[in-house]
Amino acid sequence: QVQVVESGGGLVQPGGSLRLSCAVSGITFSIYNMDWFRQAPGKQRELVASITTSGGTNYAESVKGRFTISRDNAKSTVYLQMNNLKPEDTAVYYCNAGRFYGSSYVSTFGSWGQGTQVTVSS
Repeated sequence: QVQVVESGGGLVQPGGSLRLSCAVSGITFSIYNMDWFRQAPGKQRELVASITTSGGTNYAESVKGRFTISRDNAKSTVYLQMNNLKPEDTAVYYCNAGRFYGSSYVSTFGSWGQGTQVTVSS
């Protein structure tokens, strides 16, 4: 059974930094591309960053230059370093593995973790 546990969120002032972690168990982590998503109140979940099995990365335009995704296959963990945070980054952050079919994302794991809350406010 796959378990996904996100952590590292919190309350931070604008301009601050946070490092999110997502630990995955029950699978061979290294063979999966991994994605970070976020969902703000009243909004749809959106893809923030992705990392391939070989370390290739991709980012949403809104976070380019501020967020960095990385992975440690030995620890079965994917990270999201978030710098220069803005109030609009406030959301619950989730990680998963899967693919898009059109605009629909289908999780390879079949479920989502509980997410970790990031609040950017002065």
